[in-house]
Amino acid sequence: MDQDLISKYLAGDEKSLEILIEQYLKPIYSFVYRYTGSASNAEDITQDVFVRVWKNLKKFDQNKSFKTWIFSIAKNAAIDWLRKKKTISLSDDDMEKIPDSAPFVPKLSLAPILEKIPSEYRMILFLRYNDHFTFKEIAESLGQPLNTVKSRHRRAIAMLKKILTY
Repeated sequence: MDQDLISKYLAGDEKSLEILIEQYLKPIYSFVYRYTGSASNAEDITQDVFVRVWKNLKKFDQNKSFKTWIFSIAKNAAIDWLRKKKTISLSDDDMEKIPDSAPFVPKLSLAPILEKIPSEYRMILFLRYNDHFTFKEIAESLGQPLNTVKSRHRRAIAMLKKILTY
């Protein structure tokens, strides 16, 4: 469906872009919020993401997944913002320092449990189970190797099992 909307927009149908934005607004905001931990900053960054999408949609390779493309843009926009603020380093070892108390964490009191595992694992679980990404889409969106994403997913599940059995 995304490809159809993109084709229609590129052919001059402005409404198609609006539909695409509506479809991705909440997931992109939620994703960015998990990087920044701030609602107002997440709003600004999300707006920047959609401006970047609008400016670069003509360059988008329609043989690829729009979903992974837009989430890659969101990740890069969040990292750009964090670098400008110089609040943290974004190496893999430092990912657990990223604020991560998003309002879109699954209900049922899972938030305190999820807070007990490192952020890089939480992000993978969030994308997999909240946004229904495939492992390949997660890897492409986060710019990580597929096997790294899969192993982090397995470790995250093991961590959750360990926490829940106590």
